[in-house]
Amino acid sequence: MLTYISADYVYPVVAAPIACGVLAMDEEGTIAAVLTPEEASAGGITDIVRYEGLLVPGFVNTHCHLELSNLKGEIPRYTGLPAFVQEVIKLRSSDEYAINLAMLKADVEMFDNGIVAVGDISNQAVSAGIKAGSPLYYHTFLELLGFNPDTAKLSMERALEFINKFLPLKASIVPHAPYSVSPELFAELKAYGDAVQGLSSMHNQETTDENSFFRDKTGAFLDLFKFLGLNIEFFKPSGKTSLQTVLPQLSARQKLLLVHNVFTSAEDIKFAEAVHPDLYWCLCPNANLYIENRLPDVGLLRDAGLKITLGTDSLASNDVLSIFAEMQTLQLHFDVSVDDLLKWATYNGAEFLEITDRYGSLEAGKKPGINLLEYKDVEGELVLGDRMRRLF
Repeated sequence: MLTYISADYVYPVVAAPIACGVLAMDEEGTIAAVLTPEEASAGGITDIVRYEGLLVPGFVNTHCHLELSNLKGEIPRYTGLPAFVQEVIKLRSSDEYAINLAMLKADVEMFDNGIVAVGDISNQAVSAGIKAGSPLYYHTFLELLGFNPDTAKLSMERALEFINKFLPLKASIVPHAPYSVSPELFAELKAYGDAVQGLSSMHNQETTDENSFFRDKTGAFLDLFKFLGLNIEFFKPSGKTSLQTVLPQLSARQKLLLVHNVFTSAEDIKFAEAVHPDLYWCLCPNANLYIENRLPDVGLLRDAGLKITLGTDSLASNDVLSIFAEMQTLQLHFDVSVDDLLKWATYNGAEFLEITDRYGSLEAGKKPGINLLEYKDVEGELVLGDRMRRLF
């Protein structure tokens, strides 16, 4: 038996929005058909549940740190990234019960906020059980850190053993960030990426100190390394930005998600697009405001025609795990259309995670989740309202 639902607009995302469109859904939430009102009328369909708002696919959160959920509210705002990293290191807990409870609450929070799939960063296996029992789709990015060149091979060997703990869920071994991975460890990761291909992810240019460190070995990361007790006399600055320094060290055979991109320039974009054939660019604006009180140049990234996705980052750096809240922040600060925001929040993320067979768009045969968004019509332009709710 099919259920029919309609709203002011149905957004397939892969096609133009349909005014008063109708979705035919089976009992399990799989879309049987996406209809215009004329097609529904011609088919004699009258038992339609009608809503006010926009019907859109479930959201895809391409960057989260589920295992940091217990740090919500523990780190002050506006510390800057190097100081934020120090606080995370100080506050990370070994209380497995507290961590599991916080992760479970975060997982439920994402479900309630209309998220259907997550690209999640992990540094340990503690989240594996939560993910295995979740209604959300998870791809785990097992993140490697190691700026000491002597530990590169050991780090990779441990990761190759560790990744099996996430089976049968999807997982990849990835670098944390340019400033936390040695060239030797990048070489190990490149060999791994060339062999397995698949997906990769890396934090990129989240703070101006990152570029300063690579250009001339200055900035607050020197204090971070001192805090960690690392002697980095061996490090020689490249005279280039962090992205231009390390991107050639990554496998070009992997699809790569660059996360944050707050201090990415037009020159960086041009370089990256020339060096790597399959890049996606993730925005986490609320986390950027929380940590650095700074936002990326979204207009620059959009106008360059990049494949943009959205992420929430962690509850250590965000008040809520909500892609809708990220969309609202982008709409508040930038001239971005609802069409673009929805594509970034749904299809592009599903495309990166290689799950468009089910998620990312409203199409017959898919079970993408259905969200209802409040909207306003401002001088003929649709803008997001204040509320959303998950319908399926």
